[in-house]
Amino acid sequence: MLDVHRLRLLRELERRGTLAAVAAALSYSPSAVSQQLSQLEAEAGVPLLEKRGRGVVLTPAARVLVAHADVVLAQLERAEADLAALAGEAVGVLRVASFQTVLFALVPDALTLLAARHPGLRVVIDHREAAPAFSALAARDVDLVLGEEYPNRSHPRSPDVDEEDLALDEFRLAVPLSGPWSGVSRIEELAGASWVLEPAGTDSGDWALARCRQAGSEPDVRIRTPDALLHVHLVETGHAVALLPDLVLAGRRRSLRVLDLPEHPTRRLFTGVRRGAGGRPAVRAFRAALRDAARRVSGGAVR
Repeated sequence: MLDVHRLRLLRELERRGTLAAVAAALSYSPSAVSQQLSQLEAEAGVPLLEKRGRGVVLTPAARVLVAHADVVLAQLERAEADLAALAGEAVGVLRVASFQTVLFALVPDALTLLAARHPGLRVVIDHREAAPAFSALAARDVDLVLGEEYPNRSHPRSPDVDEEDLALDEFRLAVPLSGPWSGVSRIEELAGASWVLEPAGTDSGDWALARCRQAGSEPDVRIRTPDALLHVHLVETGHAVALLPDLVLAGRRRSLRVLDLPEHPTRRLFTGVRRGAGGRPAVRAFRAALRDAARRVSGGAVR
């Protein structure tokens, strides 16, 4: 009989590439991971790992086993969700990974709703950007992640993840209330303005840079930071202009000028759980609270 825990380790090795990476992600020593996989080889009766330089690679038999492990683990996830659903009430611990704007704008309201609706549910939140959060989901470090998809930048869908749409979050052009850029009415009028953008190489930063270039000039990017609240502060204090989503602008429109973009670009916000886990009462409760919180933001601007 193949051991389910060892199958998880094999799948993690396929995902992460090295024994050291698996050990670090799961808080084991590399030798313990290696020992567990050696025992899985004995159970399977075929070689699963080949030495390659200083590391190991999966054999064809191991890749076949990983494919079956995906199915087995998803079915176990469904079984756990069905058992939890029998109890009916959302209780226990739900581990969530979220990025900054959702943490700031939606999660506090969602937690308030959950405290009233499901007092037996304990939500533990980890601040992570969307891409690493999905790796944590696959490693079972978290139970639910918040994801985002930028305009014309579809993210790769994983068959191991059940996604559910949360909201559409429109981007606006934010400029200071006073100073040389305060009187503009279109993004095309901002040639020579100082911009704050998210880091290069991120979907958010690359999308914003492409949108600025679409306006007809190369933006003068003075500051790059993933801190969306710093973007707002730099605009409020007259040091930059920015492209900001409604979630960040909620409650702050009196401290800066907000202009619509003609194409009304939106990012898609969604939640993701491991395949089969969507039926867990805790997951359903958290998703419902997030949806209710999103409807309250900015008078319905986030939809």
